[in-house]
Amino acid sequence: MPKEFYTERDIEDLVKRGVTSLDINENVVLTELAYEKANQLGMKLNRGQPDNPPSAPVRPYISQQVLAQSPASAAAPAPGGENDLPARIRSAVIAKMGNQVDPALLDVIIQRVLKSTGMK
Repeated sequence: MPKEFYTERDIEDLVKRGVTSLDINENVVLTELAYEKANQLGMKLNRGQPDNPPSAPVRPYISQQVLAQSPASAAAPAPGGENDLPARIRSAVIAKMGNQVDPALLDVIIQRVLKSTGMK
């Protein structure tokens, strides 16, 4: 079955026609702006999963890793473990992007992302 995509304008049109709710499933995709517009206009989005915006994917592998870590293992990370993660990310990005990326800016971005995910 083909996927059905909704944009911000589609949501506005639906609301103007009196549609107050939309069933979301694996075949219905909302753009990020459509999601925001639906919330602004009070449209109810019916889905079987928790209400996550399209740009906020569920990443259980990150939360499980942080939660599963005991205080003893956090105090003494294994070689190649979490303390090595920024260096591994940096080398992977540089390998992919080459000299298109500013190394200082890349380090700042890596630190912010790791902090926001609870990894640092």
